[in-house]
Amino acid sequence: MSGAAPRRARVPLRMRGRAVPWERQRPTWREARPALIAGALRRAQERPSGNWYVLAASSAVTAGRPFGRTVAGVEVVAWRDAAGRLQAGPGACPHLGAPLKEARVHCGTLICRWHGLALDGGTAPGWSPLPAHDDGVLAWVRLDAAGGERPSRRPVVPARPAPAATLAAVHDVTGVCEPADVLANRLDPWHGAWFHPYSFVDLTVEEPADQDAFAVRVSFRLAGRLVVPVRAVFTAPEPRTVVMHITDGEGRGSSVETHATPLGTDGAGRPRTAVVEAVLATSERPGFPAARAAAPVLRPLMRAAAARLWRDDLAYAERRYALRAAGRFPG
Repeated sequence: MSGAAPRRARVPLRMRGRAVPWERQRPTWREARPALIAGALRRAQERPSGNWYVLAASSAVTAGRPFGRTVAGVEVVAWRDAAGRLQAGPGACPHLGAPLKEARVHCGTLICRWHGLALDGGTAPGWSPLPAHDDGVLAWVRLDAAGGERPSRRPVVPARPAPAATLAAVHDVTGVCEPADVLANRLDPWHGAWFHPYSFVDLTVEEPADQDAFAVRVSFRLAGRLVVPVRAVFTAPEPRTVVMHITDGEGRGSSVETHATPLGTDGAGRPRTAVVEAVLATSERPGFPAARAAAPVLRPLMRAAAARLWRDDLAYAERRYALRAAGRFPG
């Protein structure tokens, strides 16, 4: 027995007993009370954001070309100046309205392709920059007119593992729904093993001591009966973000940030929301620095895993919106 304990500490994997068929899992619908989820969602929406919106992954805004996106109905362009700092502003050229997302970046200056108007990130006639923030993983933009709140100097960035010990990957996908539908999905941890049996098994949600923090014990499925058990806590630090922190088990200290950014409406007048999810993995294991060194190989795999989950979860969010828009679902 004395020799077995160190081995368990070194090896994070577990071999499950005989698997319970999907249809014979313990039902969770009684615990996933609509009023409980709605209450957590309402309180999240009441928290301040300082008018900050996640624009994209930091890596999406490169030194060589501008990045454009409509956020909360506002056309935004972002780029890097000569020092690599994030710059942002309205996406229409103040001269004749050309799309600045198609401009060129030369020595940190944005140059319009229609007539060569140059913008260096300072105020120009008919054009003013927008506050921007790069937290090292995500790029943010502040839209005071769209947010309507008291502005803050910095966005509400969740607690993260130390950057020098983190492997980060960002997945970005868009759906026909509102940010509230994305948050409602993430504030419903009870659906995990039922809706995502390819990834999660043996899921139990602890009785919430805090109705704004849902603690979950769950095993991540690797292959067959091989799993990695963890404890995770879901919280919503601001109106458009839900964070899952791993508090116990393999990867303790890791987190997954799900940010819901309203974009605008489509041709049919339906709302479109970007889900920008940042996975920040860390580990105290000696081999983790080697994993970080292999980041170019691992990041696509991390994004693929997130994409598989969001293929289903976005359908969940879109279904929720469609029912509500048809008057068949409260909220």
